[in-house]
Amino acid sequence: MIPDHSAQIKTMLRNGRMIHIGGRPVIVPKARKSANSRDRSYAIKLALAFVAIYVIWGSTYLAIRYAVETIPPLVTAGIRHSIAGAIMLTWACWRGFRPTRQQWVAGFALGALFFLIGHGTLHWAEQYVGSGLAALLIATEPMFILVLGWMMRQQKISLLSALGLGLGVVGVAMLTGAELTVKGSSLWGLLAVLLGSLSWSLGVVISPRLKLPSDALGRTALPTICGAALLLVAAGVTGEFQQTHWSSITLRSIFGLGYLITFGSVVAFTSYTWLLQRVPPALVATHTYANPVVAVILGWLLAREPLTLRVVLASVAILGAIVLIRRGERTAAVKTPETVPAAAEVETAEECA
Repeated sequence: MIPDHSAQIKTMLRNGRMIHIGGRPVIVPKARKSANSRDRSYAIKLALAFVAIYVIWGSTYLAIRYAVETIPPLVTAGIRHSIAGAIMLTWACWRGFRPTRQQWVAGFALGALFFLIGHGTLHWAEQYVGSGLAALLIATEPMFILVLGWMMRQQKISLLSALGLGLGVVGVAMLTGAELTVKGSSLWGLLAVLLGSLSWSLGVVISPRLKLPSDALGRTALPTICGAALLLVAAGVTGEFQQTHWSSITLRSIFGLGYLITFGSVVAFTSYTWLLQRVPPALVATHTYANPVVAVILGWLLAREPLTLRVVLASVAILGAIVLIRRGERTAAVKTPETVPAAAEVETAEECA
């Protein structure tokens, strides 16, 4: 009696392909990706995502400087965030996001703090302040968040955090001290950057109290598009649209603005949200250490911004302050978790240019 292997043969044919070797049919299994191949692909994606939030966000400060050379600052920021916000909001709505009236109100509140004041002052200041200095001053945001959170009784200041605050004040003083004797635009530019950092920090602190969307993309898209609308209104009120000489805009400014929209907002933000879903938020937040360093180096290499001993020492002081404050926050969170905002809530809202 001859056994029936038809079912087995059919299964083999479905799972592979048949070739002929020496005139005989041979079943060759389909190629499957090995675990090593998948791990390697994931590792590459992870590395590229970190490059995006480390290098791209660090380079946006120089892109802002180039953009505002021939495009007024509020117009630059308004156009940038209008396009980027529209892309993100369209994407969120395509995925099913539908903002409510309360969420729009919250979006305008954060849009004013994050983008109208936060980014508006930064773009204005970079007409007078180097991109590296601006990035270092923006890095003071964790210090402002700590103090504002303490004033609003949302968290306590540990010994490490207090040391970090002191070191951060020393770093800021080193950057701004030389300008205090100069009654020029440079000092006002430095103060404008600090005001923007303070405004962004206030938005971070009050954001848990606002009725923001739970959808991560919608949560970012709403404040961005609302802030863009406020920036464009401010540009109109201050006369920037009338002052804009569209025919005189240089190619470098156009490239700077295009880079801010595509890479600074869309690519880097997409990488940022992708990372938050796959690695601990504390690891993602390390971009706050890398961005100022990248900005200082690029400003020195490409824009001939001075890299003096004072800038280097101030950079070390400010970055050291961030490290101490981070560790102090984790210590306070372990001791009194009910009084400290969730780490993800603060870390996912840190300012980037």
